[in-house]
Amino acid sequence: MYGNHTVNHKSMPDLTDEQIKQEVMKLHQTIFEKYGYEMKYLRPPKGEYSERTLSITENLGYTSVMWSLAYDDWDEKKQGRTDYGKDKILSNIHPGAVILLHATSKDNSEILKDVIRDIRKMGYEFKSIDDFKK
Repeated sequence: MYGNHTVNHKSMPDLTDEQIKQEVMKLHQTIFEKYGYEMKYLRPPKGEYSERTLSITENLGYTSVMWSLAYDDWDEKKQGRTDYGKDKILSNIHPGAVILLHATSKDNSEILKDVIRDIRKMGYEFKSIDDFKK
């Protein structure tokens, strides 16, 4: 279920067709070589896309997946706000939510166990993107 996010996190609409292909496929190749996994989902960096970029990534075999819930957890200067992070996540959960959390966030690593528990207590379950496509 792993997906691609490109090599350099550049805004895809600003790139040429060839640059988009390189950004996506270089990471795709690296992941395949290291882990033997063929990625099939793409989250456009910064959520920036166009009909052209969606078409290119679809032709590369990717399904674009957007998120419905995110917060500024990626900002290293804004760590140390675990209560803020929990509140942002839990107050915005809804059926079919796709939650964007960055692995670089120390706060996320501290709150993830509690957030998962609390979301389950709310009656939700976690599924892979593959399950949503069915």
